[in-house]
Amino acid sequence: MFFKFRPKESPWEVVERKAVDPVRMYEDEELDLDTVNDGDICGTYVFDVKKHDQSEANMRNAVGIARQQLLQEIATKGFNILLTESWSLTVYRQGKRRRIEVRYSGCPAHITGKLPPLYPPPFMDVLKDLCS
Repeated sequence: MFFKFRPKESPWEVVERKAVDPVRMYEDEELDLDTVNDGDICGTYVFDVKKHDQSEANMRNAVGIARQQLLQEIATKGFNILLTESWSLTVYRQGKRRRIEVRYSGCPAHITGKLPPLYPPPFMDVLKDLCS
C-alpha cells in the first residue's frame, strides 16, 4: 500500500486584531419599532488579500461588506435594521498570504415606515493604526 502525504502547511498566524463593542446606532424615539429580535445575530466573513494590498481602505471595505452581508441575512428573517452593531477584524498571515476575517454582530429589528439613514459602521477610525 502506498500513501501519499500532503506537504505540510504552515498554520495561519494572527497578525493583528481590532474589535468594537456593541454600539447603539439609533435612539428609540426616532424609530417605529414593530419587532425586535431576542438577541444578537452574528456573521463571520473571510477575505483573502494580497500582501501589498493590506491598506486601511481594504480593511474598511471588508467591514462594510461584512455589514452589508449581515443586513442581507437579517432581511431573509424579516428584519430591516440593526439597532446595535459591533465588529471585530482579525488579520492573519500564512507565509506570503494574507487573510482578513470580520465578525459582524447586531441586534436586528423590524421597523415600519421609512427607514432611517444608514450610518457607517461604528468606530472605523480604530483601523488607522492597523495597516503596516
